[in-house]
Parts: sequence; C-alpha cells; structure tokens
Amino acid sequence: MKPSSSAKTAPAFFSMELIDGNKTAADIVAELKAEVAALPGRKPCIALVRVGDDPASVSYVKKKEKTAAEIGIESRIILPPISITQDELFNILDDLNADPTVDGILVQAPLPKHIDEVAVFRRVSAAKDVDGFNTINLGKVAQEDDTGFVACTPAGIMELLARSGTDLKGKHVVVLGRSLIVGKPVALLALQKKTGANGTVTICHSGTSNLPAITRQADVLIAAIGRPEFVTADMVKPGAVVIDVGINRVPDASKKTGYRLTGDVHFPSVSPLCSKITPVPGGVGPMTVAMLMKNTVKAHRLATTS
Repeated sequence: MKPSSSAKTAPAFFSMELIDGNKTAADIVAELKAEVAALPGRKPCIALVRVGDDPASVSYVKKKEKTAAEIGIESRIILPPISITQDELFNILDDLNADPTVDGILVQAPLPKHIDEVAVFRRVSAAKDVDGFNTINLGKVAQEDDTGFVACTPAGIMELLARSGTDLKGKHVVVLGRSLIVGKPVALLALQKKTGANGTVTICHSGTSNLPAITRQADVLIAAIGRPEFVTADMVKPGAVVIDVGINRVPDASKKTGYRLTGDVHFPSVSPLCSKITPVPGGVGPMTVAMLMKNTVKAHRLATTS
C-alpha cells in the first residue's frame, strides 16, 4: 500500500466532531464499577501475566492493574523471567485455567522470541480468554455467538462508533489492515447482523491496488496498519467517519521524550474533511483497557451463573 505523496492541509468541509475515547472509556469504567459493587459474593479476578521487563509492557500492565482496582476487580500479577521456557509458561497458564477464582487471563504481548505467541494465546482457556485471541473466541465472532469474548481493540472501536451515534447499516466500511488483533475481527464485527453494525465491508492490505480510490469510497474508514500518518486528505471522502487505531512514536526533538505520538492518519490534513474522527492519543487506546475490564466482568458473570 502506498499513500499519495501529498499531505497538504485540506480545506474545512464539515463541522468535525472529535470522538473522545478518554471520556467514553471513563463512562464504561464507571458503569462497570457500579455493576461490580452490586455483585454478591466473590468479585471478578483477572490474572495479568507479564514475561520479562519490557518497559512498554510494564507500563501497560500497571495501567490495567490500576483500572481493575478502580472498578473493584482483583488483579493477580504473575511475573515470570524472560528466560522462561514455553512449556513452563504453559504450566502457569494451565494452573490459572484450572483455578476457579480466576475469571480472566491476559498474557501481555510481546513475548520473547523463543515463545510462540499464537500457541500461548491458544493455551489460555476460551472461557477465560478476556483478550479475545483464542481461536474459539475468534470463531465465535464469525458465528455471531455472544458467549465468546471479542478482542478488546475491535470491541472498543465498535463501542466508540455506537456511543458516538454512528450506525454502520448501509454504510461502506473500509478497514486498512488485516491483523488478527484488529483488522480481521473489526471487519467481522462491522458485518454482523446486529443493531449498529450490518455494514458493507472492504479490507485493504499490502496487496491492495489503487488504495486511495478504495479508501475514498469509505463512509467509515478504520486505519490499523501501524504506519505513522499514512492516511492523507486525498484518501478520505468528505464527511467520512475516521477511526485511527494506530499509535506510533515519531522522533521529535521539541519533546522531552524525544518523540511524539501519532496515529496512522495525518490528522491536520484529514480532520477538516471528517464528520467524526478519533484523536491519537485519547481515541481508541483508552478503550482497549476498558473493554478488557468489560470482558473480565462478563467472564465472571458467565462463570458464576453456569
């Protein structure tokens, strides 16, 4: 996929609405807090498994632990060394799968190169796979089976669309990216015969020809390719809703950190064309943790009522 070389600022066309992921995530956390407070008996519990001390992973797990505590969900933090073998990690997961007091299990990615991530995701019991990466849960999304768990970022995208009043019925939804984490599951969700969904979906990827001609047809454009500011104004139809899933570090000497965060969309040129758009940061990112917690409460409910 190659974007146009131009990233010129487009003229204002629509009164653009910023979709606030921070606020929506905070609303969901508040709803879950009230739901958990009303639960009788044991409270929900999530096990967070972090292998090694990757700085980003440390930060992500701390955020998840903090949000869980705010809601009233118990967190169990498991910190095996980076030298752990795959079989040893499997043993940890098997014990958590068998523990009736653990409702959800999350294995923080990325894992060390000597461990097969897909095999690890499959090892987590489908009933506790609150990350939504187990093969069974991915299949349940395709079958529109609500007893499964939807991967957190795609679920967060659909929640943002719904709560911002964006109904996909009759809309052309174009998804940039075909990953198992975002692209494929969000495309399946947009296709579902459900209120708020029922869209006509096109998936674009590295083998797509004449990409801008396709993205310009999108009523709703979901960018999830991990390439900073890839989507420019000439790729977007006026009035489109744009969901920017990317979060990329771009060198910036003016920042104390030496970098700035940007999405997959060139916000300055694209936002004036949009009817709605998510910012980076503060758009899809906060929703991922909120939906993880929502899945954990759901897992607890299913476990205690089955």
